[in-house]
Amino acid sequence: MTSLLPIVEACDNFRIETSSELLHPFYVHVPPEREDEPIIGLLRASILGELEKYNQILVSEGSDPIWTIVEWTGKVVHGVVGRRIHGAKIGDEKSRKMVGFSSTLNTSELRSGAIKEMCERWHHAAEPFGDLVAGKMWRYELYPIYSHPFILDEKRIAFAMERAATPLFGVVTYGVHLTMYTADYRVWVPRRAKTKQTFGGLLDNTVAGGIPRGYSPFESIVKECMEEASLEEGVVRPNIKPVGAVSYFYQTKKGWLQPEVEYVYDLLIPLGEEDNPKYIPKPFDGEAESFELLSLDVIREKMLAQEFKPNCAIVLLDFMIRHGRLDASNEPHLLEILSRTHGSFGYTN
Repeated sequence: MTSLLPIVEACDNFRIETSSELLHPFYVHVPPEREDEPIIGLLRASILGELEKYNQILVSEGSDPIWTIVEWTGKVVHGVVGRRIHGAKIGDEKSRKMVGFSSTLNTSELRSGAIKEMCERWHHAAEPFGDLVAGKMWRYELYPIYSHPFILDEKRIAFAMERAATPLFGVVTYGVHLTMYTADYRVWVPRRAKTKQTFGGLLDNTVAGGIPRGYSPFESIVKECMEEASLEEGVVRPNIKPVGAVSYFYQTKKGWLQPEVEYVYDLLIPLGEEDNPKYIPKPFDGEAESFELLSLDVIREKMLAQEFKPNCAIVLLDFMIRHGRLDASNEPHLLEILSRTHGSFGYTN
């Protein structure tokens, strides 16, 4: 049987330690105050240059710069950042820099406001980075960015920013994915609307979406179930089951970094309710154009044919493993698949 490892490789396709690109660590403030402080993102040279330019624009307008950009020092490298990124080759000490918000931006609200203004200028001007933030690419969704990417506590929100701009900063973002299935393991699979900003026309998970600021993962998936699939709360809340999370480090074709964590949920349709209209997902907000009930064998074929959005295929792969449909007897790369879909990106110890 053909291995499903390529499904993971298509989505978890970046490793800090093997990257030859010059990447600059992004903290809330620099230099970091504590030795155990994780980075919150990684910046490419092009975005660093634009942050420096934006500081200059603000000064010319009579405002204070919002970014602190400092040279990398050997002491800090070995004491903090070097350990944080596991020996990654991210430039030599003469060219590497660290970036954080100005010390005057000392609250989440101030930092959120500052980055909002900058990104909105880029959006309205359609430059720089127009392919990410101009026109319909703008999502009008605020994503929370945490001071520790694996401790999701409201008190640890460093700032919030427009969803479309997150890949520019290499920050960790979070989503929710639901697999809705029958007792004989048929899964409701939607096809993404062709008008979607990304991956239009590909297959998706039953319900999926980001976690906007102010929502918990559970409340996010309940909201998305109605918005995307016309599944009412009275159907979702009694039957949904949280089953963990997957993570992967995705690099776009243009080189932008998207480390992502997806909270995963299952919803088993009660026996005998398969034909009940309440349990049949239907498009509601235009995110999906149709839904189809597919067997796992058909899903596997479509995954290998690259018909699924890459991260949705990973969630379905996780579903197959958790339900015993994929194991060491039929997947030789099972352990690699498990380790690569539950990583920490190298941002923390």
